[in-house]
Amino acid sequence: MLKDIRSYDGIYLACGSTDLRRSVDGLAIIVKQEFKMDPFGNYLFLFCNGNRNRLKALSWDRTGFSLYYKRLDGAGARFQWPKEPSDVRNITVKQLRRLMDGLTIDPPQGFREVTARDFC
Repeated sequence: MLKDIRSYDGIYLACGSTDLRRSVDGLAIIVKQEFKMDPFGNYLFLFCNGNRNRLKALSWDRTGFSLYYKRLDGAGARFQWPKEPSDVRNITVKQLRRLMDGLTIDPPQGFREVTARDFC
C-alpha cells in the first residue's frame, strides 16, 4: 500500500549519481553508512542514476521496505538532479513535486548585489 507522501518525517535526496543496480539492501547500506541515517526511520530516500533518467525511492513501512522505481521515457527526458556527489539533502513535498515534474528543486537565483568594489 502506498503511503501518503506528507506522512513521512523527512524526504532525503542522495545528490550525485547512484548505481541503481543496487536493490533494497544496497540502498539501505548507503543510507546507513554514507549518510549516517537510519533506513528504518519514517523517511523516504531518493536515488538517481548517472543519466538522470531513472529514480529509485526507498522507505520502511514497519513491516518491510518498499522500493519505488521511475523511468523517464522520451527523448532527452532528465530529472533536474543536484550533482554534488556524496551529499544528501532534506527536501520538502513541494520540492519533490517539482522534481517529478522535471523542474529543479532549487528556486531560481535572482541578480546578485553589486557594490563599488566590483568595479575596482
